[in-house]
Amino acid sequence: MKSVKMAVIGLGHVGAHVAWMIVKEGLADELVLIDSNEAKAKSERQDYVDAAIYLPHKVKITVGDYSDLGDADVIINSTGKITLLIGSNNRDSELNYCVPNVRTYIPKIKASGFHGILINITNPCDVITREFAKGLGLPKGHVFGTGTGLDSARLISSLADQTGVSPKSITAYMIGEHGNAQIAAWSAVSFNGKPLKELEDRPEFSFDHDALQKKAVMGGWVTFSGKHCTEYAIAATAVRDAYAVLHDEKLIVPASMELDGEYGEKDVFAGVPCVLGKDGVEEVLELNLSEEEKAKFHDCCESIRKNFAKADALK
Repeated sequence: MKSVKMAVIGLGHVGAHVAWMIVKEGLADELVLIDSNEAKAKSERQDYVDAAIYLPHKVKITVGDYSDLGDADVIINSTGKITLLIGSNNRDSELNYCVPNVRTYIPKIKASGFHGILINITNPCDVITREFAKGLGLPKGHVFGTGTGLDSARLISSLADQTGVSPKSITAYMIGEHGNAQIAAWSAVSFNGKPLKELEDRPEFSFDHDALQKKAVMGGWVTFSGKHCTEYAIAATAVRDAYAVLHDEKLIVPASMELDGEYGEKDVFAGVPCVLGKDGVEEVLELNLSEEEKAKFHDCCESIRKNFAKADALK
């Protein structure tokens, strides 16, 4: 059996939890940790190794550099500067730092000969995912972002709270920017195949659309407000995506992917339902949006394009 090699770049609050989930679940046979603060990476490695006796899986964990990534199957990128978000409620606050930062090491990843799948978490997610796609030149779909995956989970959680239905039986998507411009695709909400529109005569299925959308959009800031980071949920999102890739699962989840005519949009990375398998994003699924939703989604894509322009203007 082929062994699986993964790497995590950036071992802050998010990256450290991504790596821990990989180790705890035995998702990889080998895990490479990379951080600009090598002492931090070594400390995290030691903590994981010390836990090994109590874990059901054996994972070889090393602190490495970009030259070690040539034969990696999956890289999860999670660099950033979370302190830039203190006092803010907009992930775009990291743009001026994160864009130049990832540009310093994208060429190093490419030089390693890496030809696997890269999953990006770093914010602004859609902008940074585009940077990796452009810089690495991998086949389409081999670079994607976590996008609105976590935002969709937050929406589903709110729907489950009101209805009492298990979140695993609810289909709902936040789409567009992983940021304040995203929208809820209400026309696609269903409960194990039963469309929401067929249930709205029951009180528990009568939702305040604007309030729940806002709750999903701002949910991350509720988490951030008390501890100045988000970590567990976004780590779980990224690792779930990686599992789908490594097991060729054909899982349908929201991810940040380049659109090429889907939803009437081109040349933009946005969070939409995608099929994840061994080749990364293997298909973008088009929801049957209402005309109003299509217009709002277009406005959201325009917001993302404005951020692309800001990124392109940076040296």
